[in-house]
Amino acid sequence: MFSKSRINEPGPKAEVEKPKTPETPMTKPSMDFTPSAPKGKAAASVLSSDLTVVGNLRTTGDIQVEGTVEGDIRAHLLTVGESATIRGEIVADDIVVNGRVIGRVRGLKVRLTSTARVEGDIIHKTIAIESGAHFEGSVQRQEDPLATGRPATAPSMRLDTPAAAGDAT
Repeated sequence: MFSKSRINEPGPKAEVEKPKTPETPMTKPSMDFTPSAPKGKAAASVLSSDLTVVGNLRTTGDIQVEGTVEGDIRAHLLTVGESATIRGEIVADDIVVNGRVIGRVRGLKVRLTSTARVEGDIIHKTIAIESGAHFEGSVQRQEDPLATGRPATAPSMRLDTPAAAGDAT
């Protein structure tokens, strides 16, 4: 009637099946992990408000400037923060200006928000200027505003551009 079979006996067999439950939580975090940027694309580089860069910046990625840059910037997406000041030419596919830019702006899509202050010419494919933005300079539409050099089709509407004034000093 009573037997000493191991089926009913508590022991290691019952505990061997339990580790399957912890395996699910171990693999779950890797499945829930979502990178901050799309696969294959790095997150934007952020230049904080207490940082001053003297020199040119060039990247194929995205840059968010909150501090001061004295030099040219070339990027894919450039966001100029409200506290930022850039003295130089900026060239990017997409440009969003919330702060101050002193120099030429060249971009496929250029957006000046209500807090933007731009002193310089803007060469663009598409542009949006919000109410309240301050802009001093000329605006010119081009199919390829990222092409290097000044446009050969039309002369600048101003003679006192910040780039020309900066070259004289």
